[in-house]
Amino acid sequence: MKDCKCRIVVDAMGGDYAPLNVVLGAVAAVEENADIDVILIGQKDEIMKVLKENNKSFKEENIVNASEIIDMKDTPTSAIKEKRDSSISIGTKLVREGKAEAFVSAGNSGAVMAAATLIMGRLKGVSRPTIGATMPTEKGSVCTVYDVGASVDSKPNHLMEYALLGSIYSKEMLNISNPTVGLLSVGEEDSKGNELTFATSKLLKEAPINFYGNVEGRDIMKGTTDIVVCDGFVGNIVLKLAESFLGFLKTKIRNYADKGILNKLKALIVKYTLKDALSDIDYQSYGGVPLLGVNGICIIGHGSSSVLAIKNMIFKAKEMCDKELIHKFNQALEEYGKSK
Repeated sequence: MKDCKCRIVVDAMGGDYAPLNVVLGAVAAVEENADIDVILIGQKDEIMKVLKENNKSFKEENIVNASEIIDMKDTPTSAIKEKRDSSISIGTKLVREGKAEAFVSAGNSGAVMAAATLIMGRLKGVSRPTIGATMPTEKGSVCTVYDVGASVDSKPNHLMEYALLGSIYSKEMLNISNPTVGLLSVGEEDSKGNELTFATSKLLKEAPINFYGNVEGRDIMKGTTDIVVCDGFVGNIVLKLAESFLGFLKTKIRNYADKGILNKLKALIVKYTLKDALSDIDYQSYGGVPLLGVNGICIIGHGSSSVLAIKNMIFKAKEMCDKELIHKFNQALEEYGKSK
């Protein structure tokens, strides 16, 4: 891994608490790592106001004005076409022009994916970019599911690309030397599934990856494989179900505590035990998720990202830059293309 001066464009207007959390997160990242060159993009007056009110300094030449804002209500593709002076449109354009290596945003995720795909462009050999969700497992490791909503109605070659890109990401960023790949299906047997899984299985068996075979939904958190690939429609349902689990637990504990003082004491103990035990799935610690398959580094964060989450999104982009992930994706795609 080479330690380089990485230029990271940060969408100052993206997220529920923008520009406050974004600006403070960017300042914190620069203060902790001098090799990070952050370019804040958004309404300059608002950015300067946050810096002044919080007594923070930031290089003014690294603040790029963008007069328009793409909010959560905007339709992704139309917003990119109609709001050309938005922080998302200008930020991805800076990466395309080689003026930055990465784009980070906690804004409208659909718009970020559309801009990264249409403006930054796809890597040669990639039909559809993908985003993955990293989930904890019983083994203490993680399992990353691709795709969790970048696109739906995936074809077998799309899932093959997800597996290839995901394998490289797991090896380089999660330090898994030879990541195993499972294909999400309704049974472990090759004879079970639908037309998509049958056709995908054939491709994965011949691909330069460590293919395990079919896995079921329960295998994700059991940690049966390091990676699970599936259609984005299915993957997004899996993700949303997993995200609802913590809220469900909190409600159950709260309802139990309401039944009496003894229950309240028991619930209090459980509350702090669960908080410690489940700390590894706090989104703030890993910041955001990368959009793999586009021609540049793109990190998409949660809309409610805190200052810590923004800082860690920037650190993730820096790590991907240092490890030359885009170059390694290109190499793998080129080799796979020649082997077909």
